[in-house]
Amino acid sequence: MKISTSIIIASGVLALAACNKKSPGDNQASAIEANASNEAENVTAAGENKADNIMNAAENKADAIKNESKNEAAEIKNDAKNEAAAVKNSASNSSSNTTETKTTTKTEKK
Repeated sequence: MKISTSIIIASGVLALAACNKKSPGDNQASAIEANASNEAENVTAAGENKADNIMNAAENKADAIKNESKNEAAEIKNDAKNEAAAVKNSASNSSSNTTETKTTTKTEKK
């Protein structure tokens, strides 16, 4: 009786151990699933990186255009200030010359 009970228990343990082991087909299927999951994650990451690069390039281009327009506006303002200063100087010189001419003419007439 002891021997048959031991054999039955040993058979049960062997059966349980056999159930827990994966077959080569199960192992291969698990590997295929893991590889597919990794590949999908890589494709997603690559797409996100490409999208980020496109966004960064667009932001850089927008910043460059903004800077260019600011520089152009500053140049226009400076040109206008210089032109206005030149007109003021010209007007000032004209009125100075007119005053000098009037003074000279009055002195000469005496």
